[in-house]
Amino acid sequence: MSDDDFTIVRMELWERSGTLDLLGDLLRESAGGGRVAVVAGEAGIGKSVLVTEFARRCGPAAWVLWGGCDRLITPRALGPLHDIGRQTRGVLAKRLNAGAAQEELFTAFLDEISGPPQRPRPVVVVEDVHWADEATLDWLIWSGRRIGRMPVLFVVTYRDDEVGAEHPLRGALATLPGAITRRVSLSPLSRECVADQAYRTGRDPELVYRLSGGNPLLVTELLKAEGRAVPATVQDLVLDRLRLLPRPARELAHLVSVIPTRADAAVVGGVPDLVDMCVDAGVFVPSGDGVSYRHELLRSAVEDALPPARRAALHRRVLGVLTGVPGVDPGRLVHHATQAGDEAAVLRYGQVAGAGAARQGAHREATAHYRSAAVYADRLPAQQQAELLEAYAFQAYLAGLAEEGLQARWAALAARENLRQPEQVGENLRWISRLAWWAGNAGQAWEAAVRAITVLETELPGRQLAMAYSNRSQLHMLAGEQEAAVSWGERARTLAVRLGDVETSVHAEINVSTARLTGGDETASTALREVHERASTLGLADHAARALVNLATSLVQLAEYEAAAPAVEHALAYATQQDLDGYVQYLLGVRAGVRLVRCDWAGALADADAALDRPVRAGVAVVPALLARGRIQAARGEREARVTLDEAARQAERTGEVQRVCPVAAARSEYFLLYGDARRAAEEARHGLDLAVRANHSVYIGELAYRLWRAGDAGLPGAGARPYQMMIDEDWAGAAAEWARRGAAYMRVEALAGGDQGAAAEALRVLDELGATRVAERLRAELRRRGFTQVPRGPRRTTAANPGGLTLRQAEVLALLAEGLSNAEIAGHLSLSVKTVDHHVSAVLDKLGVANRGQAVAAAHRLNLVRKPAK
Repeated sequence: MSDDDFTIVRMELWERSGTLDLLGDLLRESAGGGRVAVVAGEAGIGKSVLVTEFARRCGPAAWVLWGGCDRLITPRALGPLHDIGRQTRGVLAKRLNAGAAQEELFTAFLDEISGPPQRPRPVVVVEDVHWADEATLDWLIWSGRRIGRMPVLFVVTYRDDEVGAEHPLRGALATLPGAITRRVSLSPLSRECVADQAYRTGRDPELVYRLSGGNPLLVTELLKAEGRAVPATVQDLVLDRLRLLPRPARELAHLVSVIPTRADAAVVGGVPDLVDMCVDAGVFVPSGDGVSYRHELLRSAVEDALPPARRAALHRRVLGVLTGVPGVDPGRLVHHATQAGDEAAVLRYGQVAGAGAARQGAHREATAHYRSAAVYADRLPAQQQAELLEAYAFQAYLAGLAEEGLQARWAALAARENLRQPEQVGENLRWISRLAWWAGNAGQAWEAAVRAITVLETELPGRQLAMAYSNRSQLHMLAGEQEAAVSWGERARTLAVRLGDVETSVHAEINVSTARLTGGDETASTALREVHERASTLGLADHAARALVNLATSLVQLAEYEAAAPAVEHALAYATQQDLDGYVQYLLGVRAGVRLVRCDWAGALADADAALDRPVRAGVAVVPALLARGRIQAARGEREARVTLDEAARQAERTGEVQRVCPVAAARSEYFLLYGDARRAAEEARHGLDLAVRANHSVYIGELAYRLWRAGDAGLPGAGARPYQMMIDEDWAGAAAEWARRGAAYMRVEALAGGDQGAAAEALRVLDELGATRVAERLRAELRRRGFTQVPRGPRRTTAANPGGLTLRQAEVLALLAEGLSNAEIAGHLSLSVKTVDHHVSAVLDKLGVANRGQAVAAAHRLNLVRKPAK
């Protein structure tokens, strides 16, 4: 290493001594039980340099295992575990090569790092987990829960500027045991540090700091560039450096630039002199058995600068090399084949990679691989084409991508019809029905369901027919038609039992038990829990999750929020664990509604945002989130409320289902009354009430009759659930007590608002705390009309507007960000949930127009927004 290189490495480690000491302390503590260090920071902040220096300092006292996640088009399934397997060369590598199941792989990993006591202590470094696939996140969660008594240190790094509120990594990190996990947030270099080094190199310190923002990588490159006072971009810097290399070395640098993360020995091993030349020039750094760019940003800069034809040719060259490497990850082949435009290779390896990711439970990655192959499916024989499309559609379904799966199923149906395979035709029709329901197309769902039964009843009764019967039962159950749901479900179960078809029997039992629960049979909740356990034991994750989802949402429909809250948490945890994104998105919206009713509005909005920020923006999954967001916006007087509730109505009406149409109708009635349009409020209530009466749904009948009464109509006296009728009868104290029993704090507030002066004052206090300004204003006006004196005033408006547009709570969060606290530490300081703090931080970034925490703090100082929060 040259003196110049040594200076740069030292500079990149400036202001990191405390973090290195912390990692050393964690390594020592791990002797008494596992520890996890989660190192976060924006791109270029020095995470890799930090952990590399830490590994160097460990020396022979530690057995350092390196794994990394790659920025591929589709992430490698269990990429870091494959990296570690190549290093350990033991049972883990053998099971990886054999395509073993996840749990076997995870167990093999723990067995390997357990080892004999005389071996150095293991340090497992997992870099760039913001690019991790689902299976890798599962491995981290699984390992984190089991290393508490093992002498091992995990060091996990990720870019926090690429991890939004909805990123799956957030949920994974939140599940790591708090007692053994330490969050380490790397901050930009201080202005003083940058200025000191700028002065040493004769550069303008203010300009260097402004261009770099204190990012160590950019500072390093700005100060290293020769002959240019202020390089325009990082790309200019790295390309300037490449121009100084001899042509063969420059060609190698171009080749390595198209390989995300690292070029291993298979690609660069034959040209060691050229590799050394690039390393000496500061273009490459050694990485494992190969090399990589000093930073991924630099690699991307070089790749982006290549002409398209040249880039494609280099990808073809890499593809040719990697196809000859035994055990190469097929996801890498798909990436390079796609970039090379090699359609035959994409078709071949896309299927291989899709099947491998599916086996490992990485449904999003499997969908992406199958998607790439499906583009060229017409090149396959008809039978193989249908099988590819069906595999693609199934993984899309599990990943919550209903529209995508639906299109693949329609294509598979056409192929099966051409092949004259009626059983497969019926099966595809049944799947089309299911996916169309998820997409919110009730008409298409019912049409396909009926067609499936018609086709399959012409053949000998088989599993496909039993499942088609159960699908019909499911549609009736979802529509609130309990008798028909039970009838079709029992028909499906009878046939399934005769055929020995356990899966369909489980599916039908879930439908029947759900219908009975929503119909008032309280014992059905136990049946749903039991069928969940049975399905989970059988490995039927989709059905096991549906049992929990149906239990939770049925309790919400019955307005039993005290019981619904833990049921939703259980269902969400299971769906998240199984990577069933459709259910996760839906349940986030359901939990948002529960949190709204329980007066946790920050949590409700965080959940609604997380649900609505996902790729699927329409269909069944988005209705609960739109509903929760719209109701809070309306209560707070936000102008977006009408648009949100209009979209909720549009999506709900497409389903035609009582459980979606009625709550939205009630919310819209509530909205129009808040904004002074009693006529429209009554119309919305009647619209939902007609459907609720047809379905004989007592809770929705009660809610909509109450909304109709609030709008000045007589409603349906004596109808509906008890607390709503008590409110109509003006038994406000009784209604408030009943809502409290049910865990519905917000409905209790609405009941108290109709009570005496003391009850109304309590209602106003809660509304003011929630920021429900529109509701509070209307209540104050109503109390004055009722002749109440001493109506409590609302909170005073701030005398000067916050220049950043922040609320008081957001300003408090920003002040703590400026002190360097993590979200978890902020949550503890302010007595909030981490999820709520995540939401506040996201809102702060959005209002300040910045991309990450460091930029937010810098903007806050510029605008004089930082202030100490109240103790």
